[in-house]
Amino acid sequence: MFSSRRRAAAVAAAACLVLLAPIQASVSAEPTTASQENALYTVANTDSASRTEINRTGALVLSVSGGVATIEASPEQAEQLRAAGFTLKKETTVSEALRRRNGTQRVPGDFPPEDQGYHNYDEMVAELDATVADHPDIAAKSSIGTSFEGRDIPVLKISDNVGQDEDEPEVLFDCNQHAREHLTTEMCLHIAKRFTDNYSDPAVKDMVDNREVWIIPVVNPDGSVYDVESGQYRGWRKNRQDSGTDLNRNWGYKWGCCGGSSDDPNDETYRGAAAWSAPETAAMRDFIDSRVVGGQQQIKAAIDFHTYSELVLWPFGHTTDDVTEGMTQEEYDRFARVGQEMAESNGYTPQQSSDLYITDGDSLDWMWGQHKILAYTFEMYPANGGGLDGFYPPDEVIEQETARNDGAVDILLREAGA
Repeated sequence: MFSSRRRAAAVAAAACLVLLAPIQASVSAEPTTASQENALYTVANTDSASRTEINRTGALVLSVSGGVATIEASPEQAEQLRAAGFTLKKETTVSEALRRRNGTQRVPGDFPPEDQGYHNYDEMVAELDATVADHPDIAAKSSIGTSFEGRDIPVLKISDNVGQDEDEPEVLFDCNQHAREHLTTEMCLHIAKRFTDNYSDPAVKDMVDNREVWIIPVVNPDGSVYDVESGQYRGWRKNRQDSGTDLNRNWGYKWGCCGGSSDDPNDETYRGAAAWSAPETAAMRDFIDSRVVGGQQQIKAAIDFHTYSELVLWPFGHTTDDVTEGMTQEEYDRFARVGQEMAESNGYTPQQSSDLYITDGDSLDWMWGQHKILAYTFEMYPANGGGLDGFYPPDEVIEQETARNDGAVDILLREAGA
């Protein structure tokens, strides 16, 4: 799926390898001893309520498999959980997990040598530019705004009359809200290539001719760049605004309402000083708001791609209720029906977002709560990565794990016109 330019760049980068001591996940200037640093633990027999309780300490549930949660916690958070009755089994420290994944070599400013199949920020932009150059009649690139550090947040539009605002259902795919979830950027690039390079396919042509497709491959460019700029993975999640804001807790619908985010800037789920305080989420809001034409939201359906756990999630995240303010039984049933159909196509597990744990201020709830967009979150491969490794699958799986969602993407495009 990669261009000869990308392969050549990988070869050139590999020729310039330098050695580097393993990095720490922490960016603190103070030295960290093994007893002070964050560690990865497993917790058995969890459910939505207990996982929500874990997150409320400032620890973070990374994945769930068969009720066993893998979490990241500081020593203080771990002690707090033990005092609350949780049994934690320590697996490894964060730095050791990263050391094992990173190896000893690096390409400064890029992914580790063995993962050169991933696109860094500049390569992502170049890939979008190449797509537009190759398919100017159906693809156009613009911007939704800039990040905290001033990087552009590009958006690609695909449509048969791409220069016109047609009266057709619009569908949004966005990726990489969380910095270390790089597989999602590849997912968005795969969608872009599939609907342009394969336009001669009658099924693809029908979708492109009857929809307007918007693709945002990197919502969090600063965090994505920072996570790999040393040439090795840092395990970074948030944006780069001060100590970092969790972009997927900074959206304005039910922001900070329900114990599904943190007010501590040091926590991984820090929701920011106020709703929309992160320029990246404000740019997303302004773009989606701009698609209200004649009083009607033109974006009818959306997928926000994340990693990992292989889940199809639908609203709401802020409550475990199926029917509640802003969600009728009929609306919920539609979410469940379409979500289950998409999950059957890709082998993911379908569930309401809050079945994983309570979240507030996330994009999923805002898109539906504010605009009635049929919005889903996909947690991509792997189903259970065993810790931080799950955020960094080898580049050999990119083609398989992105193509795995082709059927689900098609189902959503179909449903946008229902």
